[in-house]
Amino acid sequence: MIAAGEAIANGEADPEDVDAIQDELDRSDAAVGSAADLEEAAAAAAAGVLEGERTAEAATPNATDRSAEALAPEGDLEELYLAGTVGVLEDEYDELETRAAELESGQQDLEDDAAALEQRRTTLEERSTALEDGLDEALALQREYENASAAGDNATAAELEEEIEATVDEAASEADLDDEQASEYGELVDQAREIESNRWTIEQRPDDPEEIPEYQELNEALDGIYAGATLGVLEDEYAELEDDAAALEEDFESLEENDETPSLDEQIEALEGLDDEEFADLLEQTLSEGDGEESAALAFMPSDYEPGSTEADARMTIVTQETTAATDGAGMGGEMDAALESQLDLRELANQDEQEYMVFGGGVITDEIENSMGDSLAIVGPLALLFVVVALVVAYRDPLDIALGVVGIGGVLIWTFGFMGWTGIAFNQMMIAVPVLLIGLSIDYAIHVFMRHREQREADGRTGSVRGSMRIALAGVGVALVWVTATTAIGFLANLVSPIGPIREFGIVSAVGITAALIIFGALIPALKVEIDSLLESRGWDRHKRAFGTGEGGFASALTLGSTAARKIPVIVLIAALLLTAGGVYGASQVDTSFEQEDFLAESPPNWTENLPGPMEPGEYQAADDLEYINDNFQREDTQAQILVEGDITDDGTLERLERTRSEAADSDVVYTLPNGEADVRGPLSVMEDTAAQNESFNESFQAADTDGDGVPDRDVEALYDELFEVNEEEAGSVIYRTDGGEYESARLIVATDGGAGFDEITTELRSVAGDLDASGTGDERNLDAGDGEVNAFATGDPIVSYIVEQDLLETVLQSLLITLVSVFVFLTAAYWLTGNSATLGAVTLLPVAFTVSWILGTMYLLGMPFNVLTGMITSLTIGLGVAYSIHISDRYTLELERQGNVWSALQTTVTGTGGALLGSAATTVGGFGTLVFAILPALQQFGIITGLTIIYSFLASVIVLPTLLVLWTRYFGPDVSFDRSGAGTATPTASDGGTEMETDTASENRGTDEP
Repeated sequence: MIAAGEAIANGEADPEDVDAIQDELDRSDAAVGSAADLEEAAAAAAAGVLEGERTAEAATPNATDRSAEALAPEGDLEELYLAGTVGVLEDEYDELETRAAELESGQQDLEDDAAALEQRRTTLEERSTALEDGLDEALALQREYENASAAGDNATAAELEEEIEATVDEAASEADLDDEQASEYGELVDQAREIESNRWTIEQRPDDPEEIPEYQELNEALDGIYAGATLGVLEDEYAELEDDAAALEEDFESLEENDETPSLDEQIEALEGLDDEEFADLLEQTLSEGDGEESAALAFMPSDYEPGSTEADARMTIVTQETTAATDGAGMGGEMDAALESQLDLRELANQDEQEYMVFGGGVITDEIENSMGDSLAIVGPLALLFVVVALVVAYRDPLDIALGVVGIGGVLIWTFGFMGWTGIAFNQMMIAVPVLLIGLSIDYAIHVFMRHREQREADGRTGSVRGSMRIALAGVGVALVWVTATTAIGFLANLVSPIGPIREFGIVSAVGITAALIIFGALIPALKVEIDSLLESRGWDRHKRAFGTGEGGFASALTLGSTAARKIPVIVLIAALLLTAGGVYGASQVDTSFEQEDFLAESPPNWTENLPGPMEPGEYQAADDLEYINDNFQREDTQAQILVEGDITDDGTLERLERTRSEAADSDVVYTLPNGEADVRGPLSVMEDTAAQNESFNESFQAADTDGDGVPDRDVEALYDELFEVNEEEAGSVIYRTDGGEYESARLIVATDGGAGFDEITTELRSVAGDLDASGTGDERNLDAGDGEVNAFATGDPIVSYIVEQDLLETVLQSLLITLVSVFVFLTAAYWLTGNSATLGAVTLLPVAFTVSWILGTMYLLGMPFNVLTGMITSLTIGLGVAYSIHISDRYTLELERQGNVWSALQTTVTGTGGALLGSAATTVGGFGTLVFAILPALQQFGIITGLTIIYSFLASVIVLPTLLVLWTRYFGPDVSFDRSGAGTATPTASDGGTEMETDTASENRGTDEP
């Protein structure tokens, strides 16, 4: 170190020499860190507990089998189990505890010395910086001096000379230099001024100074002066700092040499040397409670374990992992980092062992989520397409039209997923529903276009052309398709109000997909059909086909039910609809919300999947079952709740109030019960009790502070906090918050909750408990209104946060429902008004959809389906999807009413013509969504069922309820047309939207004389 200092002073220091001091100080930091590692090793050996921020948990049945293999990459499961649950030999335990205390004391001394060393290093760096800044300013003034001298301004030059001297003196004073150091610094500054003067002179030449060798030599000399004027002047201080760092390292090495703590290998070797009886005795003692103290090893045992027993159904091993990268992607299909992937390696090794192991962690969950997405899509996709093809065979009965429909679906999917790729939207579990959704909706468009075209061709007879019939069909149905697209997109985009990102992305992608369906089936596929049909007819092929639902078949008779009911029993229809709606509204108020992790964990595939072809056969999934087992038998860290207490926590009565709150929480059914029968609730008092049992000095203070002998300190509480932080700072800091200034601002109770308890139960219970302690009496929000001797308390933690998310989800459902209803209502009223109809027709068209929303929510209640991230979208989707059926009926009805002039004939033509197309589209959409029940994810199964029912309800409302509403609308708000009942039975030509209006003798009849 002295040699390095001399080199610096002479301006010849090598950069590596300058860094030598820093390396020595870094080694001293490492020494302190190693001492901390010693403390961790001693604590782990004494308590047998490994804790970390990210853990992979392995629950192992038959816990008492001591020949268990290791659940670790190096085959160390036995080491982890023996070290984590048994610890050290009984005879060495007391000696190890004493030695651990000595090591802790020595380590604390090392930390104090290291802190002082760090402070000295910081001070030296600040002094060195002051000297460097002074030299910089002096050289800047030197250049001004040279300019003034060259200009002959001697007065200014003299002032600058004085300013330079003052700058040097100020820098020496700020760096706290003694006389000798200040003199050395002044000499180095003078040398630097001379060098700077020579550099200034060279710079006045016309040549580039950087190319002049003399200038380069001056630069190198100036660098040396800088080193000497900073580190060189402080050479003695740096040398002393180096010596002290070396001494600190020697002290640490000495402490390490004196450490008699047996290594993990030595502990395992000693345990393996025990016979069965000795091992059983040691195991019983380790898992027993003594002197009122709780054994740390019980944390690894199931909740039904009997302390002290050598038999158990299972045990838990916690493997701690260190990560450097964020792992937020472990939610809905995010990429795993190396730490998460290692959990899969642990599971693979565990599966190779003779015993049964359950490996559980973030990596396992992420892996199963990603695999379940692919497996679900592999099953659902082909089934959905197969069903649609079968449905189209029934509806179209024409191979060419079926092929065109399939081609159009392919185009819609390509456009949609291409959009996802361009915009960077990831494919997650919710996106599995997108292709199913778009397949069903695309076929809806195809059926309406093709069926309307068939109707028009039949009306035109043999004289009409393929192109002319398609033009008239699109002129009529095109407006309805645009309206349907707009309203459906509104329903999807209403999900943008959701705070959950994947739901917002689902809405955007679905809206883009339905727009693509409009373009492809409203323009591209019709154009292709016109060209192909024209070509085939030119070669003698007859392309006239009857529209589905028309004619005298059973379907046609069934579809007339709505128009018949509207004519004969309209009051009964309305009363029945209103009663169903009232029941649905009640059920909607009872639907539960749920945001459980289990919603996105695949269940074990049913046996029938084993017979699927290779690419469709799903893998094995066990995370859901493992999670249920762990929830039922063990305590998970992510199910802990907390009661945060703020205010005057140093008041002498605070600990008594906290103890009452702890006792009240312990009596709750939602709190996890340890194997010893005690509720797992920790707080300041429990930490004090544990510390008092281990530290005699603190125990004396603890007892002295308890004046009434009830085991709860009631005086000198603040002083007791101070001593607690001195002897057990880590544990004290986990339940009491102390500021840097030593003030105590808050405390908390850590409540381990039962894994099977619902978030709503936990939140309600703990808010009630916190409310009894809270000065405001609420316990559900953070208040800062406590006075002297009072505290504010509120419940928080993962379960409470999850409950709040559930409530946000419900709020999102209501918001999206309101937004969709208002938006669709405004759109429809404006659209009907702009097209020459009464704006009230928009409200009439939307009313059956509103009925449908209440029906579907009531059905969710009856089926026990909660709102989750998928089913929570159902209200806006019901409106978006359901309004399409009502729009087609209303649009067709107004066209037929204008053409035929009779309410009943127009209604019958509507329900048999458009109703047939709606039946076909509903069947294909329901079938498409119905295939989601074959998915291996519970949330997707629920979404498929409830969406399929939504389509069914929407179809029934449009062909049964809406006709009655349209008749009433016509009577009171519609055009002046005939209500002659004889018109209902008159055979009406197949509708040709946009065709010639038919004159009628009854058009001028008084509407008020005929009852509907």
